[in-house]
Amino acid sequence: MNLLRMRTLTALKKNNSLRASLPYKQAQNIGIMFSVEDKQKHQDVKEFIHHLEQDGKRVQVLEYLPLKKENYEFKFDFFTMDDLSFWGRLNSEPALKFSETPFDYLFYIDKEPNPLALYLLACSKARCRIGRFSEGENSFFEMMIEQNGTTKGLIETMYKYTKQLR
Repeated sequence: MNLLRMRTLTALKKNNSLRASLPYKQAQNIGIMFSVEDKQKHQDVKEFIHHLEQDGKRVQVLEYLPLKKENYEFKFDFFTMDDLSFWGRLNSEPALKFSETPFDYLFYIDKEPNPLALYLLACSKARCRIGRFSEGENSFFEMMIEQNGTTKGLIETMYKYTKQLR
């Protein structure tokens, strides 16, 4: 895991993608990344996607599937710990493609940061990365949300503040 942390820090330093928040109404491409936890979180994310699509946004989703967790519906592209090589390289085509996509907004919907997801955020070409506030993780995001409630509450707060961007 230390190799992954080193790769993540290197990716953060080398990534010179344009970072700027676009007014929500102009945003077209939205990315959502999250770790699979339970059926409720899966439902909350699907509901969020529905809201974004109703707003006319194109949404791509990538989920991290931890060991011994069920992949509900197999609806989204996913990556696992098995996609990490011995040398700390990520070998997941969907995950690498996702990180190369220049999303207008990329929502990371986890309450606790996941090292593999942080690596993808560090590599991401997204213009504005949005996630839950976590001490020491501010270099991964352009917008952080302080929220200690449910996943649904986190999503609703992210959505509320993003829609206010002008």
